Amino acid sequence: MFDVLKQFCLDGTPVSCERYGNGHINETYLAVTDKNHLYILQKINHHIFKDVPALMQNIASVTGYLFDMIGDPRRVLTLVKTVNGGHYLCHGGHYFRVYEFVTDSICLDRAESRADFYNSAVAFGQFQNQLSLFPADTLSETIPRFHDTPNRYTNFKNALKEDKLGRAASVQKEIDFVLAREEDAAVMMNLLKKGELPLRVTHNDTKLNNVMLDKNTRTPLCVIDLDTVMPGLAANDFGDSIRFGASTAAEDETDLDKVTMSLDLFDAYTSGFLGACGKNLTALEKETLPLGAKLMTLECGVRFLTDYLEGDTYFRIHREHHNLDRCRTQFKLVADMENKWQEMARIIDRYKA
Repeated sequence: MFDVLKQFCLDGTPVSCERYGNGHINETYLAVTDKNHLYILQKINHHIFKDVPALMQNIASVTGYLFDMIGDPRRVLTLVKTVNGGHYLCHGGHYFRVYEFVTDSICLDRAESRADFYNSAVAFGQFQNQLSLFPADTLSETIPRFHDTPNRYTNFKNALKEDKLGRAASVQKEIDFVLAREEDAAVMMNLLKKGELPLRVTHNDTKLNNVMLDKNTRTPLCVIDLDTVMPGLAANDFGDSIRFGASTAAEDETDLDKVTMSLDLFDAYTSGFLGACGKNLTALEKETLPLGAKLMTLECGVRFLTDYLEGDTYFRIHREHHNLDRCRTQFKLVADMENKWQEMARIIDRYKA
């Protein structure tokens, strides 16, 4: 890795480079120079992200735009250029990039308080607000049709038809749950196609662990992991945060009685998100935020069930029927959201102004 690091414009000579963090997609390293300057080095997974130049162009465009606006490397993920002026390096058949390390920061896998979840909402709301005038259609789709829920249904139906491992008969209840909500799946995409919802710059992986918080104040600094930044819908970013962060149980919890959507956490996130970007969202975007939460949860469950039917080829599993357990937690959350629909709408009304 030292040969790679030497091809970037670093402050000093690298003296250490060690694996860092818990990421599953890219390989991440913490590099330190003899001037005690810290950097993040990443080897990009070009098997997942098949067009690395387009991906890096997205990141360079968005972070450059944000840095021109904010000018603080603690509050914007900042790329370090190569000695040849590029934003990434191709070396030995692999792709590498370097970021400035965000100093005096922490990153949480789960919220330790309501305030942590609120502050993650502020971070993603600020990200949406700051990029509200950025031309989203100039960005590439780093993973094509990533949040195209009707397309996820198409993939599910193909897997169901093939039923490679003969698993369909044992999951008829889950299959019926998916098919009963197929009409809902297309609502957001249809609104986008009709021009009733605007195309936005979206993060598309709005988990708490993609927010850097100040280690002293625990207030948001910046959003990280920008590989899936691409054109999308604001409600999808909102919804994915709710799916993951407002659940009262782990994503693979087997006791479904523990799985609910916390209205208190929904309230906290809505307050932070709309407080940060509400003025730049349309009335319909705000109205469809609960639908974004439901569809992102439903879509994730459909993906888990599809992978289960196909033989667990996409999501890494750690036990038998792991993807089936995951899909059941998502469907329980969807059902709970449906039962709490009016309360969710009232919370949106409370903060949308």
